[in-house]
Amino acid sequence: MRIGEAARVSGVSVRSLRHYEDEGLIVPGRCGNGFRDYCPSTVDRVLAIRSLLESGLSVRLIREVLSEDGPDPAFLEEVRRFRDRLDGRIATLSDQRDALDAYLRDAGA
Repeated sequence: MRIGEAARVSGVSVRSLRHYEDEGLIVPGRCGNGFRDYCPSTVDRVLAIRSLLESGLSVRLIREVLSEDGPDPAFLEEVRRFRDRLDGRIATLSDQRDALDAYLRDAGA
């Protein structure tokens, strides 16, 4: 499929698809006329990239996560640290939500 259709199907912009390609995250095929050709597996990879970006991972970490070479121990430790920071943020947000729930309950709302 061409870039516009891939953007529509994946829910990302054409600009994002080009950026992912520039960053080496995806490698779409090329048609005889030079246009990009996105296969279903590339679109699936785009969806995975979006999910990882939304979780807060950097493009550099995503490149490593999706690498076919496999991660090295230092990289795995970096991912663990990132996960631990996420756990801390989740705990903070849960505490804030609980405080708001208590406030609403006490206010009779």
